[in-house]
Amino acid sequence: MKAILLTILFIGISLFHPIYDGFTSKVYIDVNTPNIKPLPIAIQPFTNLKELSEIVIDDLSFTGLFECLHENAQVEKNEQPFNAKSWIPLNVALVVKGRVSVSADKINALINIYDVTDNRVILNKEYTTSKSLIRPLGHTIANDIYKIITGQQGIFRTKIAFVADKGSYKEIYISDYDGQRGYGTGIKGGIILSPKWSPNGSKLLYSAERGRNWSIYITDINDMEEKNIVSLKGLNMAGNFFPDGKSFVFASSKDGKSDIHRADIDTMKGYKIIASPWIDVSASISRDGQQIVFVSNRSGTPQIYISDSNGNNIRRLTFEGNYNTSPNWSPLGDKIVFTSMVGGKQHIYTMKIDGSSIQRLTEKGNNEDPFFSPDGRYIIFTSDREGSPAIYLMRANGEGQKRISPRGLKAHSPSWSPN
Repeated sequence: MKAILLTILFIGISLFHPIYDGFTSKVYIDVNTPNIKPLPIAIQPFTNLKELSEIVIDDLSFTGLFECLHENAQVEKNEQPFNAKSWIPLNVALVVKGRVSVSADKINALINIYDVTDNRVILNKEYTTSKSLIRPLGHTIANDIYKIITGQQGIFRTKIAFVADKGSYKEIYISDYDGQRGYGTGIKGGIILSPKWSPNGSKLLYSAERGRNWSIYITDINDMEEKNIVSLKGLNMAGNFFPDGKSFVFASSKDGKSDIHRADIDTMKGYKIIASPWIDVSASISRDGQQIVFVSNRSGTPQIYISDSNGNNIRRLTFEGNYNTSPNWSPLGDKIVFTSMVGGKQHIYTMKIDGSSIQRLTEKGNNEDPFFSPDGRYIIFTSDREGSPAIYLMRANGEGQKRISPRGLKAHSPSWSPN
């Protein structure tokens, strides 16, 4: 849908309570090192709740940073005392054991991580939560393991917002990062595009067509209070927030063509920052708020450009291909992900912020709407490789591609929460 609209334009809580946390300062994996060799780790089936350990295994395995030893190859049972000598022949670096008790309405989990080489406990932590929150508990445990081993924050408790096609209308859905526990928010429209999270993860900014009018709305996802903050004639397409969370960029065709604007949420006031004889759309602000990437046809075809946040110092970034769109910044500030038309199909690419080191990430179907995870290590996107459009997830180098939105649900325009 976004590609169609662009073509038209160019044509014209704390749930878990630690008792003891033995985090170590030792970093087992440096995530900034290229060609990292996966760390061998054994996550034993947690006593009384194997499902919980399986969630942790799925989370850590997807990162490509861990080689999880299969249950059948493990040399001791979860309930047995840790013995480093048992694991050394298997070249296992770390062993995770979990003891879980389940009552009518509560889960209590005691998790231990053992360093095989140093023969010591590096995490001893207890978690308590509602029985209905098994998956968030698993994601939290995976985050703690990830933090111990890499020294970095994990993304397993983050959320994804996307647009679902419900036939006569579109609706914004929210799910866990892996597509599980998805639900409709009740935010609807004839067409909805580009939901974007606020920097603190409490609000969603999006464009919606209602009653033949295109407006931009913001909704607080805690109380689901919606406000219409931009209602100009023509197409109004939301970009993302500035770091202050109080202002944002958007494109509007109110003057007959599309220009880039900056607006303040509280005062409802805005002004043009990029105005030209051409069509300028799809603006995205860098994490530090200092630069903007956007799409323009000023060279004759849709290409990606970069400028200062005030619209000055505009430079062209893409010179290969005749249709380059949907730019999005890596939170690390070092890369931009975008969509390029190749042989009549759209594919996902990344490049450095000077336009160099272009890398193609997808091969099957049409792929668009790319968006980086908050740590810059993963990308979500839309693909029709299995027929209908759906949300997919991959590592930032293109590996590990998998569908995460439910089958039978047409989905597009994903956005990743910051926390």
